[in-house]
Amino acid sequence: MSKLTLEEAKTSANDTGSPDYQIVALTQRITQLTEHLQTNKKDHSCRRGLLVLVARRKKLLRYLKNESPERFDKVVQGLGLRAK
Repeated sequence: MSKLTLEEAKTSANDTGSPDYQIVALTQRITQLTEHLQTNKKDHSCRRGLLVLVARRKKLLRYLKNESPERFDKVVQGLGLRAK
């Protein structure tokens, strides 16, 4: 399964504010921080930042699920996230 990219998540040419785009951008950053924390286990400020990003993505996913379930399904399947 291919990962959803930022270009595929855009709803228009200049889109950076849609929930789809923001979720994909946050997921990419979360992946980077997770890899960083695997080698730097004592970087607690990074760990806190990661938790903040995960919470923000969770809120955006909840919003998208309520507003547009079909777009939510597309994003979750495209990123390989588990839907709860």
